[in-house]
Amino acid sequence: MKKILFYIQLFLIVWVAACNQNKTGNKQQQKDTLNKPAPIPTTVKQKIIVFFGNSLTAGYGLDPSQAFPALIQQKIDALHLPYQVVNAGVSGETTAGGLSRIDWILRQPMDVFVLELGGNDGLRGIPLTATEKNLQDIIDRVKEKYPSAAIVLAGMQLPPNLGQTYTHTFEAIYPKLAAKNHIALIPFLLEGVGGNPALNQNDGIHPNAAGAMVVAANVWKVLKDICK
Repeated sequence: MKKILFYIQLFLIVWVAACNQNKTGNKQQQKDTLNKPAPIPTTVKQKIIVFFGNSLTAGYGLDPSQAFPALIQQKIDALHLPYQVVNAGVSGETTAGGLSRIDWILRQPMDVFVLELGGNDGLRGIPLTATEKNLQDIIDRVKEKYPSAAIVLAGMQLPPNLGQTYTHTFEAIYPKLAAKNHIALIPFLLEGVGGNPALNQNDGIHPNAAGAMVVAANVWKVLKDICK
């Protein structure tokens, strides 16, 4: 009888302990749940803006951080927009040179393509029919590879010493192509900078740091609506 009472007491002790342990465990689980950090939001996938151009895009004579594409990136970051800028500018590039390397650049995924070429063609007196065709071919390649990408064409003008017919015909290429392809147009990339010694380097062609800021503002006027 004593053994039976002993086992009954032992059972009760174990049962009470188990119940207390279960309560403690539940409280700890609730505490752990309350202290569990909130799930980290999934990072928004960044979209890519490719600036494809010549020395103006590359930032000739400037620190890379002063080139207008870098300034656009700063603007984007300040506005917390999900875009990453890729500077694909090459100093001295002509439209023919751009066409020859566009397929390599198109290996890079992109959501926005900013085409800034033609200035060196004009300064070298390259036939305007060739310049226009090369620009159109570049646009066609981009559309074929990335049909959903937004394309922006940067307009350019030439010094008047090349003759009125040539300079006017050259300038007209850009709005013509923009309308034909239904793409955005920056009317004149160097608006407010071209011909202003205070905003250009000693060569009178390439913007200095202050000039690059004006160029970036010209670009952003068009790009801001695309990057909403």
